[in-house]
Amino acid sequence: MIPRYSRPDMAAIWDPANRFRIWFEIEAHACDAQAKLGVIPAEAAADVWKGGNIPYTDARIERIDEIEREIHHDVIAFLTELAEHVGEQSRFVHQGMTSSDVLDTCLAVQMKRAADILLADLDGLLAVLEKRAHEFKLTPCIGRSHGIHAEPTTFGVKLAGHYAEFKRCRERLETVRTEIATCAISGAVGTFANVDPKVEAHVAEKMGLTPETVSTQVIPRDRHAMFFAVLGVVASAIERLSMEVRHLQRTEVREVQEYFSIGQKGSSAMPHKRNPILTENLTGLARVVRAAVVPAMENVALWHERDISHSSVERMIGPDATVTLDFALTRMTSVINKLVVYPSNMAEHLNKFGGIHDSQRVLLSLTQKGMSREDGYKIVQRAAMKVWRSFGIDPDNPDAEVKLTAEDRKAAKQTNRLMFFLSRDEELTAVLNDVDLGGLFSVDPITYHTKHVDTIFQRVFGKA
Repeated sequence: MIPRYSRPDMAAIWDPANRFRIWFEIEAHACDAQAKLGVIPAEAAADVWKGGNIPYTDARIERIDEIEREIHHDVIAFLTELAEHVGEQSRFVHQGMTSSDVLDTCLAVQMKRAADILLADLDGLLAVLEKRAHEFKLTPCIGRSHGIHAEPTTFGVKLAGHYAEFKRCRERLETVRTEIATCAISGAVGTFANVDPKVEAHVAEKMGLTPETVSTQVIPRDRHAMFFAVLGVVASAIERLSMEVRHLQRTEVREVQEYFSIGQKGSSAMPHKRNPILTENLTGLARVVRAAVVPAMENVALWHERDISHSSVERMIGPDATVTLDFALTRMTSVINKLVVYPSNMAEHLNKFGGIHDSQRVLLSLTQKGMSREDGYKIVQRAAMKVWRSFGIDPDNPDAEVKLTAEDRKAAKQTNRLMFFLSRDEELTAVLNDVDLGGLFSVDPITYHTKHVDTIFQRVFGKA
């Protein structure tokens, strides 16, 4: 957690002052429950609130740290400092409890609050993705498979796919938010021998949690593992969208571009540069978030009823993963909201190779006419390779100089070079005559490939 990639509200969740405040509330609410049960005097519970319900200032935090440096136990240091404010009645604080009751319940509160912020972040990103998907719903562009021209799609459909992914991420996060929001006030090894389960139920209610089903002294770490796994999946969704922007911003593509403000500099050496620095940054931040996943998984296996091998890990990955993801989601939202889109470049690339992207339509027509898929594939591929050659590219000899034939030059004058070469292929015309072939291409390629965009949008957004 570093200032450069931290937003105040999320960072504050992990601040020592907030952590100690949560610890205090857990202990004070536990005292209230103990008083109701007659375990401690009612005035003792009241004195805890009266004496301890004060801000955790820098001076208080330093005092806790000072005590910890001597005794090497953070919860006892906290309780010792609290006793200095509460007085004699502090002996009733922490009755029947163990450190993990405080630490684990506090962590649950922190993760729940972090999840609330992340859910709001996702809502913001989803809203922007939906807006821009509808904006470019019918903006045609070439789809790419293996980075190579495949078949037409629309830029809106691309964004709709990312929207659907982030919506799934939100649903997962909402589920895991409930899963990690559990409270453990069960005492040593989790048996409730010295603390009534009613205390746990009371603290859980006051802290917005539910009682843990079975705590072995610690809350089972499979919950936490799932939480961080979901954060990792969200980060991967961010990286996938970032990668799309980065690829489409390449100089030779330039179908989209990150917003570049007036006065912004792209390179310390080359003044002409307009780099996709934000999405590159997001790709890196996604790696940081995912780095928390494996340690969280490894935290599941603790010795018997408890050890503290998980503790140091969580003190690092809790703040780092949530703060980083919070920053990344808001940055991604800004990137998509301000994304510059170039429909003219998309159209140019779409039409760049003479209708070659319609090869599958022809293949399917041949199979419908009774030709085997293998024979049909061979015929269409043969014509497609001629299209490549007519552009001066020899697919079989990429380094060779291509000498254009009269047929190649004639093809260059055609709107659809693929159809041109197909119409001159005797093996094909024996199955598809000129009328059949003309009818096949009578439907505009863009219309053909995008005819179900409304269906896709209905599935994704609930409206076309």
